Amino acid sequence: MTVHVVGIGLDGTAGLTETVRQIVDRATLLIGSDRHLCYFPHHPAQRLLLGDLKAAIDKIRNCLYIASEIIVVLVSGDPLFFGLGRLLLVELPAEQLTFYPHLSSIQLAFNKIKVPWQDARVISAHGRSLDELTVALQQGVEKIAVLTDGTNTPNAIAHLLLALDLPSNYQFWVCENLGGVDEQVQCLAIDSLLDKTFAPLNVVVLLRVEADELPLNLASLPMLGLPDRSFLSFSDRPGLMTKREVRILVLGEIALQPKQIIWDIGAGTGSVSIEIARLFPTSRVYAIEKTSAGTSLIQKNCDRFQVENVISIHGDAPEALSQLPPPNRIFIGGSGGNLTEILDTCNNHLTSNGVLVLALATLEHLNTALDWLSRHSWDYQLLQVQLSRSVPVGNLTRFSPLNPVTILTATR
Repeated sequence: MTVHVVGIGLDGTAGLTETVRQIVDRATLLIGSDRHLCYFPHHPAQRLLLGDLKAAIDKIRNCLYIASEIIVVLVSGDPLFFGLGRLLLVELPAEQLTFYPHLSSIQLAFNKIKVPWQDARVISAHGRSLDELTVALQQGVEKIAVLTDGTNTPNAIAHLLLALDLPSNYQFWVCENLGGVDEQVQCLAIDSLLDKTFAPLNVVVLLRVEADELPLNLASLPMLGLPDRSFLSFSDRPGLMTKREVRILVLGEIALQPKQIIWDIGAGTGSVSIEIARLFPTSRVYAIEKTSAGTSLIQKNCDRFQVENVISIHGDAPEALSQLPPPNRIFIGGSGGNLTEILDTCNNHLTSNGVLVLALATLEHLNTALDWLSRHSWDYQLLQVQLSRSVPVGNLTRFSPLNPVTILTATR
Protein backbone atom coordinates (compact mmCIF):
# COMPACT_ATOMS: atom_id res chain seq x y z
CA MET A 1 0.00 0.00 0.00
CA THR A 2 1.29 3.49 -0.91
CA VAL A 3 0.45 6.77 0.78
CA HIS A 4 0.25 9.48 -1.87
CA VAL A 5 1.40 12.86 -0.52
CA VAL A 6 0.15 15.51 -2.93
CA GLY A 7 1.32 19.11 -2.96
CA ILE A 8 -1.31 21.63 -3.92
CA GLY A 9 -1.27 25.40 -4.38
CA LEU A 10 -3.76 28.22 -4.08
CA ASP A 11 -4.86 27.49 -7.64
CA GLY A 12 -6.43 24.27 -6.31
CA THR A 13 -7.16 21.42 -8.67
CA ALA A 14 -6.18 23.54 -11.68
CA GLY A 15 -2.54 23.26 -10.60
CA LEU A 16 -2.51 19.45 -10.52
CA THR A 17 -1.29 17.36 -13.43
CA GLU A 18 -3.72 14.93 -14.98
CA THR A 19 -1.83 11.99 -13.44
CA VAL A 20 -1.99 13.44 -9.93
CA ARG A 21 -5.65 14.44 -10.38
CA GLN A 22 -6.51 10.84 -11.23
CA ILE A 23 -4.73 9.59 -8.10
CA VAL A 24 -6.74 12.02 -5.96
CA ASP A 25 -9.96 11.03 -7.72
CA ARG A 26 -9.40 7.35 -6.77
CA ALA A 27 -8.71 8.10 -3.09
CA THR A 28 -10.76 6.31 -0.47
CA LEU A 29 -9.23 8.32 2.39
CA LEU A 30 -8.56 12.02 1.80
CA ILE A 31 -6.52 13.81 4.47
CA GLY A 32 -5.84 17.54 4.53
CA SER A 33 -6.53 20.93 6.06
CA ASP A 34 -9.90 22.63 5.71
CA ARG A 35 -8.55 24.71 2.85
CA HIS A 36 -7.15 21.71 0.97
CA LEU A 37 -10.25 19.56 1.43
CA CYS A 38 -12.45 22.41 0.17
CA TYR A 39 -10.86 22.01 -3.26
CA PHE A 40 -12.71 18.66 -3.53
CA PRO A 41 -16.23 19.42 -2.19
CA HIS A 42 -17.91 16.47 -3.96
CA HIS A 43 -15.22 13.84 -3.47
CA PRO A 44 -16.80 10.59 -2.17
CA ALA A 45 -13.80 9.52 -0.05
CA GLN A 46 -13.76 9.46 3.73
CA ARG A 47 -12.30 12.77 4.92
CA LEU A 48 -9.88 13.35 7.78
CA LEU A 49 -9.08 16.88 8.87
CA LEU A 50 -5.35 17.33 9.29
CA GLY A 51 -5.45 18.98 12.71
CA ASP A 52 -4.24 16.37 15.16
CA LEU A 53 -1.13 15.00 13.41
CA LYS A 54 -0.82 12.02 15.77
CA ALA A 55 -4.40 10.97 15.08
CA ALA A 56 -3.87 11.36 11.33
CA ILE A 57 -0.72 9.23 11.35
CA ASP A 58 -2.41 6.57 13.49
CA LYS A 59 -5.28 6.47 10.98
CA ILE A 60 -2.83 6.08 8.10
CA ARG A 61 -1.04 3.23 9.90
CA ASN A 62 -4.36 1.43 10.48
CA CYS A 63 -5.26 1.70 6.80
CA LEU A 64 -1.84 0.94 5.33
CA TYR A 65 -2.40 -2.79 4.92
CA ILE A 66 -6.01 -2.68 3.74
CA ALA A 67 -5.73 -3.48 0.05
CA SER A 68 -8.81 -1.53 -0.94
CA GLU A 69 -7.65 1.71 0.69
CA ILE A 70 -6.10 4.48 -1.40
CA ILE A 71 -4.71 7.14 0.94
CA VAL A 72 -4.04 10.69 -0.29
CA VAL A 73 -2.59 13.37 1.97
CA LEU A 74 -2.98 16.93 0.70
CA VAL A 75 -0.33 19.47 1.72
CA SER A 76 0.84 22.91 0.61
CA GLY A 77 3.52 23.21 -2.06
CA ASP A 78 6.41 20.78 -1.83
CA PRO A 79 5.87 18.25 1.00
CA LEU A 80 9.63 17.88 1.54
CA PHE A 81 10.35 21.62 1.71
CA PHE A 82 9.56 22.66 5.31
CA GLY A 83 6.45 20.53 4.92
CA LEU A 84 4.69 17.51 6.38
CA GLY A 85 6.85 15.14 4.33
CA ARG A 86 9.66 15.11 6.88
CA LEU A 87 7.35 13.99 9.71
CA LEU A 88 5.74 11.34 7.51
CA LEU A 89 9.17 9.92 6.68
CA VAL A 90 9.95 9.66 10.40
CA GLU A 91 6.65 7.97 11.26
CA LEU A 92 6.04 5.74 8.20
CA PRO A 93 8.20 3.47 6.03
CA ALA A 94 9.78 5.46 3.19
CA GLU A 95 8.96 2.73 0.65
CA GLN A 96 5.26 3.25 1.34
CA LEU A 97 5.34 7.01 0.65
CA THR A 98 5.19 8.66 -2.74
CA PHE A 99 5.50 12.44 -3.07
CA TYR A 100 3.97 14.64 -5.75
CA PRO A 101 5.35 18.16 -5.17
CA HIS A 102 3.70 21.37 -6.28
CA LEU A 103 5.64 24.61 -6.75
CA SER A 104 6.82 25.89 -3.38
CA SER A 105 5.93 29.38 -2.20
CA ILE A 106 9.63 30.27 -2.31
CA GLN A 107 9.86 29.33 -5.99
CA LEU A 108 6.77 31.39 -6.74
CA ALA A 109 8.01 34.39 -4.73
CA PHE A 110 11.39 34.67 -6.43
CA ASN A 111 9.87 34.17 -9.86
CA LYS A 112 7.32 36.90 -9.17
CA ILE A 113 10.02 39.40 -8.20
CA LYS A 114 12.22 38.12 -11.06
CA VAL A 115 15.33 37.30 -9.03
CA PRO A 116 17.40 34.08 -9.33
CA TRP A 117 17.19 32.16 -6.07
CA GLN A 118 19.67 29.28 -6.27
CA ASP A 119 21.91 31.16 -3.80
CA ALA A 120 19.14 32.33 -1.44
CA ARG A 121 19.06 31.49 2.27
CA VAL A 122 15.63 30.05 3.06
CA ILE A 123 14.49 30.35 6.66
CA SER A 124 11.30 29.03 8.19
CA ALA A 125 9.94 31.20 10.99
CA HIS A 126 6.72 29.16 10.96
CA GLY A 127 6.31 27.98 14.54
CA ARG A 128 9.95 28.84 15.21
CA SER A 129 11.91 31.76 16.62
CA LEU A 130 13.60 34.47 14.55
CA ASP A 131 17.06 33.46 15.81
CA GLU A 132 18.18 31.98 12.48
CA LEU A 133 16.98 35.06 10.63
CA THR A 134 18.81 37.32 13.09
CA VAL A 135 22.10 35.50 12.41
CA ALA A 136 21.59 35.67 8.62
CA LEU A 137 20.88 39.40 8.79
CA GLN A 138 23.94 40.04 10.97
CA GLN A 139 26.03 38.11 8.44
CA GLY A 140 24.70 40.30 5.63
CA VAL A 141 23.35 37.37 3.56
CA GLU A 142 22.49 38.68 0.10
CA LYS A 143 19.12 36.97 -0.45
CA ILE A 144 16.87 35.73 2.33
CA ALA A 145 13.42 34.18 2.04
CA VAL A 146 11.31 33.81 5.17
CA LEU A 147 8.30 31.54 5.66
CA THR A 148 6.18 33.48 8.14
CA ASP A 149 3.37 32.66 10.57
CA GLY A 150 0.81 34.52 12.67
CA THR A 151 3.47 35.65 15.16
CA ASN A 152 6.50 36.10 12.94
CA THR A 153 4.70 38.35 10.49
CA PRO A 154 6.22 40.78 7.96
CA ASN A 155 5.65 43.47 10.60
CA ALA A 156 7.64 41.51 13.21
CA ILE A 157 10.48 41.01 10.72
CA ALA A 158 10.50 44.75 9.95
CA HIS A 159 10.72 45.56 13.67
CA LEU A 160 13.62 43.11 13.98
CA LEU A 161 15.49 44.73 11.08
CA LEU A 162 15.16 48.18 12.62
CA ALA A 163 16.21 46.97 16.07
CA LEU A 164 19.38 45.29 14.77
CA ASP A 165 20.64 48.56 13.16
CA LEU A 166 22.56 46.58 10.57
CA PRO A 167 25.38 47.90 8.37
CA SER A 168 23.58 46.04 5.53
CA ASN A 169 20.42 47.47 3.98
CA TYR A 170 17.62 45.30 2.62
CA GLN A 171 14.86 45.66 0.06
CA PHE A 172 11.70 44.27 1.68
CA TRP A 173 9.27 42.21 -0.43
CA VAL A 174 5.99 40.80 0.88
CA CYS A 175 4.38 38.15 -1.36
CA GLU A 176 0.80 37.29 -0.38
CA ASN A 177 -1.49 34.47 -1.59
CA LEU A 178 1.00 33.29 -4.18
CA GLY A 179 -0.69 31.44 -7.02
CA GLY A 180 -4.16 32.53 -5.95
CA VAL A 181 -6.62 34.89 -7.61
CA ASP A 182 -5.92 37.52 -4.92
CA GLU A 183 -2.14 37.27 -5.18
CA GLN A 184 -0.26 40.45 -4.26
CA VAL A 185 3.48 41.10 -4.47
CA GLN A 186 4.82 44.37 -3.03
CA CYS A 187 8.19 45.96 -2.36
CA LEU A 188 7.69 48.17 0.69
CA ALA A 189 9.68 50.67 2.71
CA ILE A 190 10.28 49.15 6.14
CA ASP A 191 8.80 52.13 7.98
CA SER A 192 5.60 51.91 5.94
CA LEU A 193 4.76 48.30 6.81
CA LEU A 194 5.17 48.37 10.59
CA ASP A 195 1.41 48.70 11.16
CA LYS A 196 0.19 47.22 7.88
CA THR A 197 -1.98 44.09 7.78
CA PHE A 198 -1.14 41.21 5.44
CA ALA A 199 -2.89 38.04 4.31
CA PRO A 200 -2.09 35.03 6.54
CA LEU A 201 -0.45 33.20 3.60
CA ASN A 202 2.63 35.26 2.82
CA VAL A 203 6.35 35.00 2.21
CA VAL A 204 8.94 37.70 2.94
CA VAL A 205 11.94 38.13 0.65
CA LEU A 206 14.85 40.32 1.75
CA LEU A 207 17.33 41.44 -0.89
CA ARG A 208 20.49 43.20 0.23
CA VAL A 209 21.15 46.52 -1.48
CA GLU A 210 24.22 48.70 -1.34
CA ALA A 211 23.87 51.63 1.03
CA ASP A 212 25.06 54.08 -1.64
CA GLU A 213 21.86 53.29 -3.51
CA LEU A 214 19.93 54.79 -0.59
CA PRO A 215 19.87 58.55 0.12
CA LEU A 216 21.48 59.85 3.32
CA ASN A 217 19.73 62.74 5.07
CA LEU A 218 22.63 64.44 6.87
CA ALA A 219 20.35 66.89 8.65
CA SER A 220 18.56 64.04 10.43
CA LEU A 221 21.73 62.39 11.76
CA PRO A 222 22.87 62.79 15.37
CA MET A 223 26.15 64.59 16.04
CA LEU A 224 27.36 61.64 18.11
CA GLY A 225 26.65 57.94 17.58
CA LEU A 226 25.92 57.61 13.88
CA PRO A 227 23.73 54.57 13.07
CA ASP A 228 25.70 51.63 11.69
CA ARG A 229 23.35 51.39 8.71
CA SER A 230 24.29 54.91 7.57
CA PHE A 231 27.82 53.79 6.60
CA LEU A 232 28.83 52.00 3.42
CA SER A 233 30.39 48.67 4.34
CA PHE A 234 31.50 45.33 2.96
CA SER A 235 28.51 43.02 3.37
CA ASP A 236 30.74 39.93 3.55
CA ARG A 237 32.79 41.46 6.38
CA PRO A 238 30.23 42.64 8.97
CA GLY A 239 32.86 42.71 11.74
CA LEU A 240 34.91 45.35 9.92
CA MET A 241 32.93 48.23 11.42
CA THR A 242 33.34 49.39 15.00
CA LYS A 243 29.76 49.14 16.23
CA ARG A 244 27.95 52.30 17.29
CA GLU A 245 27.87 51.55 21.02
CA VAL A 246 31.59 50.69 21.13
CA ARG A 247 32.38 53.69 18.93
CA ILE A 248 30.73 56.04 21.43
CA LEU A 249 32.80 54.59 24.29
CA VAL A 250 36.00 54.86 22.25
CA LEU A 251 35.28 58.51 21.51
CA GLY A 252 34.85 59.14 25.24
CA GLU A 253 38.05 57.31 26.19
CA ILE A 254 40.22 59.06 23.61
CA ALA A 255 39.51 62.47 25.22
CA LEU A 256 39.36 64.54 22.05
CA GLN A 257 39.99 68.27 21.80
CA PRO A 258 39.90 70.70 18.85
CA LYS A 259 42.84 71.19 16.47
CA GLN A 260 44.40 67.79 17.08
CA ILE A 261 46.13 65.24 14.86
CA ILE A 262 44.53 61.79 15.20
CA TRP A 263 45.69 58.48 13.82
CA ASP A 264 43.01 55.84 13.21
CA ILE A 265 44.98 52.64 12.57
CA GLY A 266 43.05 49.78 10.96
CA ALA A 267 40.25 52.20 10.11
CA GLY A 268 37.95 49.61 8.49
CA THR A 269 34.98 51.52 7.09
CA GLY A 270 36.21 54.81 8.54
CA SER A 271 33.37 55.00 11.07
CA VAL A 272 35.54 56.19 13.98
CA SER A 273 37.42 58.68 11.80
CA ILE A 274 34.19 60.16 10.46
CA GLU A 275 32.65 60.49 13.94
CA ILE A 276 35.77 62.41 15.07
CA ALA A 277 35.85 64.55 11.92
CA ARG A 278 32.22 65.62 12.34
CA LEU A 279 32.66 66.44 16.03
CA PHE A 280 35.96 68.33 15.53
CA PRO A 281 36.17 69.92 12.07
CA THR A 282 39.41 71.74 13.05
CA SER A 283 41.19 68.42 13.71
CA ARG A 284 42.85 66.23 11.08
CA VAL A 285 42.23 62.51 11.11
CA TYR A 286 44.51 60.06 9.30
CA ALA A 287 42.60 56.85 8.54
CA ILE A 288 45.12 54.09 7.82
CA GLU A 289 43.83 50.95 6.12
CA LYS A 290 45.93 48.17 4.56
CA THR A 291 43.65 47.21 1.63
CA SER A 292 43.02 49.39 -1.39
CA ALA A 293 39.34 48.40 -1.32
CA GLY A 294 39.15 49.51 2.31
CA THR A 295 40.84 52.81 1.54
CA SER A 296 38.39 53.44 -1.29
CA LEU A 297 35.48 52.56 1.03
CA ILE A 298 36.69 55.06 3.63
CA GLN A 299 36.86 57.79 1.01
CA LYS A 300 33.36 56.94 -0.18
CA ASN A 301 32.08 57.24 3.38
CA CYS A 302 33.86 60.58 3.79
CA ASP A 303 32.15 61.83 0.63
CA ARG A 304 28.84 60.41 1.84
CA PHE A 305 29.06 62.30 5.14
CA GLN A 306 30.65 65.36 3.51
CA VAL A 307 33.66 65.45 5.82
CA GLU A 308 36.86 66.98 4.46
CA ASN A 309 39.27 66.59 7.37
CA VAL A 310 39.81 62.82 7.06
CA ILE A 311 42.86 61.73 5.05
CA SER A 312 42.53 58.14 3.86
CA ILE A 313 45.94 56.40 3.85
CA HIS A 314 46.50 53.14 1.99
CA GLY A 315 49.27 51.06 3.53
CA ASP A 316 50.39 48.57 6.15
CA ALA A 317 51.06 49.78 9.65
CA PRO A 318 53.62 50.53 10.97
CA GLU A 319 55.32 51.35 7.64
CA ALA A 320 52.51 53.69 6.56
CA LEU A 321 52.85 55.72 9.78
CA SER A 322 56.42 56.96 9.43
CA GLN A 323 55.63 59.96 7.19
CA LEU A 324 52.56 61.16 9.11
CA PRO A 325 52.64 64.17 11.43
CA PRO A 326 53.00 63.35 15.19
CA PRO A 327 49.57 62.54 16.61
CA ASN A 328 47.91 63.87 19.75
CA ARG A 329 45.58 60.89 19.83
CA ILE A 330 45.83 57.37 18.42
CA PHE A 331 43.09 54.79 18.02
CA ILE A 332 44.01 51.23 17.03
CA GLY A 333 41.01 49.30 15.76
CA GLY A 334 43.02 46.69 13.86
CA SER A 335 46.67 45.71 13.71
CA GLY A 336 46.96 43.15 10.93
CA GLY A 337 49.10 40.97 13.19
CA ASN A 338 51.69 43.72 13.75
CA LEU A 339 50.52 45.04 17.12
CA THR A 340 53.95 45.12 18.82
CA GLU A 341 55.60 46.93 15.90
CA ILE A 342 52.69 49.41 15.70
CA LEU A 343 52.98 50.16 19.40
CA ASP A 344 56.72 50.75 18.99
CA THR A 345 55.97 53.34 16.31
CA CYS A 346 53.23 54.96 18.40
CA ASN A 347 55.71 55.22 21.29
CA ASN A 348 58.13 57.14 19.06
CA HIS A 349 55.58 59.52 17.53
CA LEU A 350 52.81 60.23 20.07
CA THR A 351 53.10 63.76 21.43
CA SER A 352 53.49 64.51 25.12
CA ASN A 353 50.19 64.22 27.00
CA GLY A 354 48.94 62.08 24.12
CA VAL A 355 46.37 59.32 24.53
CA LEU A 356 46.41 55.86 22.95
CA VAL A 357 43.19 53.80 22.77
CA LEU A 358 42.88 50.23 21.51
CA ALA A 359 39.74 48.18 20.87
CA LEU A 360 40.70 44.53 21.30
CA ALA A 361 38.48 41.57 20.48
CA THR A 362 40.84 38.71 21.39
CA LEU A 363 42.68 37.69 24.57
CA GLU A 364 45.91 37.17 22.65
CA HIS A 365 46.02 40.77 21.39
CA LEU A 366 45.05 42.04 24.85
CA ASN A 367 47.93 40.10 26.43
CA THR A 368 50.34 41.41 23.78
CA ALA A 369 49.27 45.00 24.44
CA LEU A 370 49.45 44.66 28.24
CA ASP A 371 52.89 43.09 28.06
CA TRP A 372 54.14 45.91 25.82
CA LEU A 373 52.66 48.64 28.03
CA SER A 374 54.18 47.10 31.17
CA ARG A 375 57.63 46.82 29.58
CA HIS A 376 57.48 50.47 28.49
CA SER A 377 56.08 51.73 31.81
CA TRP A 378 52.88 53.22 30.37
CA ASP A 379 49.85 53.84 32.54
CA TYR A 380 46.66 52.19 31.36
CA GLN A 381 43.13 51.26 32.26
CA LEU A 382 40.81 48.62 30.85
CA LEU A 383 37.13 48.83 30.02
CA GLN A 384 35.48 45.47 29.41
CA VAL A 385 32.52 46.01 27.09
CA GLN A 386 29.79 43.36 26.89
CA LEU A 387 26.73 44.93 25.33
CA SER A 388 23.42 43.59 24.07
CA ARG A 389 20.78 45.24 21.92
CA SER A 390 17.09 44.63 22.48
CA VAL A 391 15.33 42.89 19.62
CA PRO A 392 11.65 41.97 19.27
CA VAL A 393 10.67 38.32 19.57
CA GLY A 394 7.05 38.15 18.48
CA ASN A 395 5.19 40.30 20.99
CA LEU A 396 8.08 40.08 23.47
CA THR A 397 11.59 41.52 23.67
CA ARG A 398 14.96 39.93 24.33
CA PHE A 399 18.64 40.91 24.18
CA SER A 400 20.94 40.05 21.28
CA PRO A 401 24.63 40.30 22.33
CA LEU A 402 27.32 42.16 20.43
CA ASN A 403 30.81 40.67 20.37
CA PRO A 404 32.65 41.53 23.62
CA VAL A 405 35.45 44.10 23.27
CA THR A 406 38.12 45.35 25.65
CA ILE A 407 38.88 49.06 25.34
CA LEU A 408 42.40 49.80 26.55
CA THR A 409 43.31 53.44 27.23
CA ALA A 410 46.98 54.23 27.78
CA THR A 411 49.15 57.28 28.52
CA ARG A 412 52.87 57.71 29.21
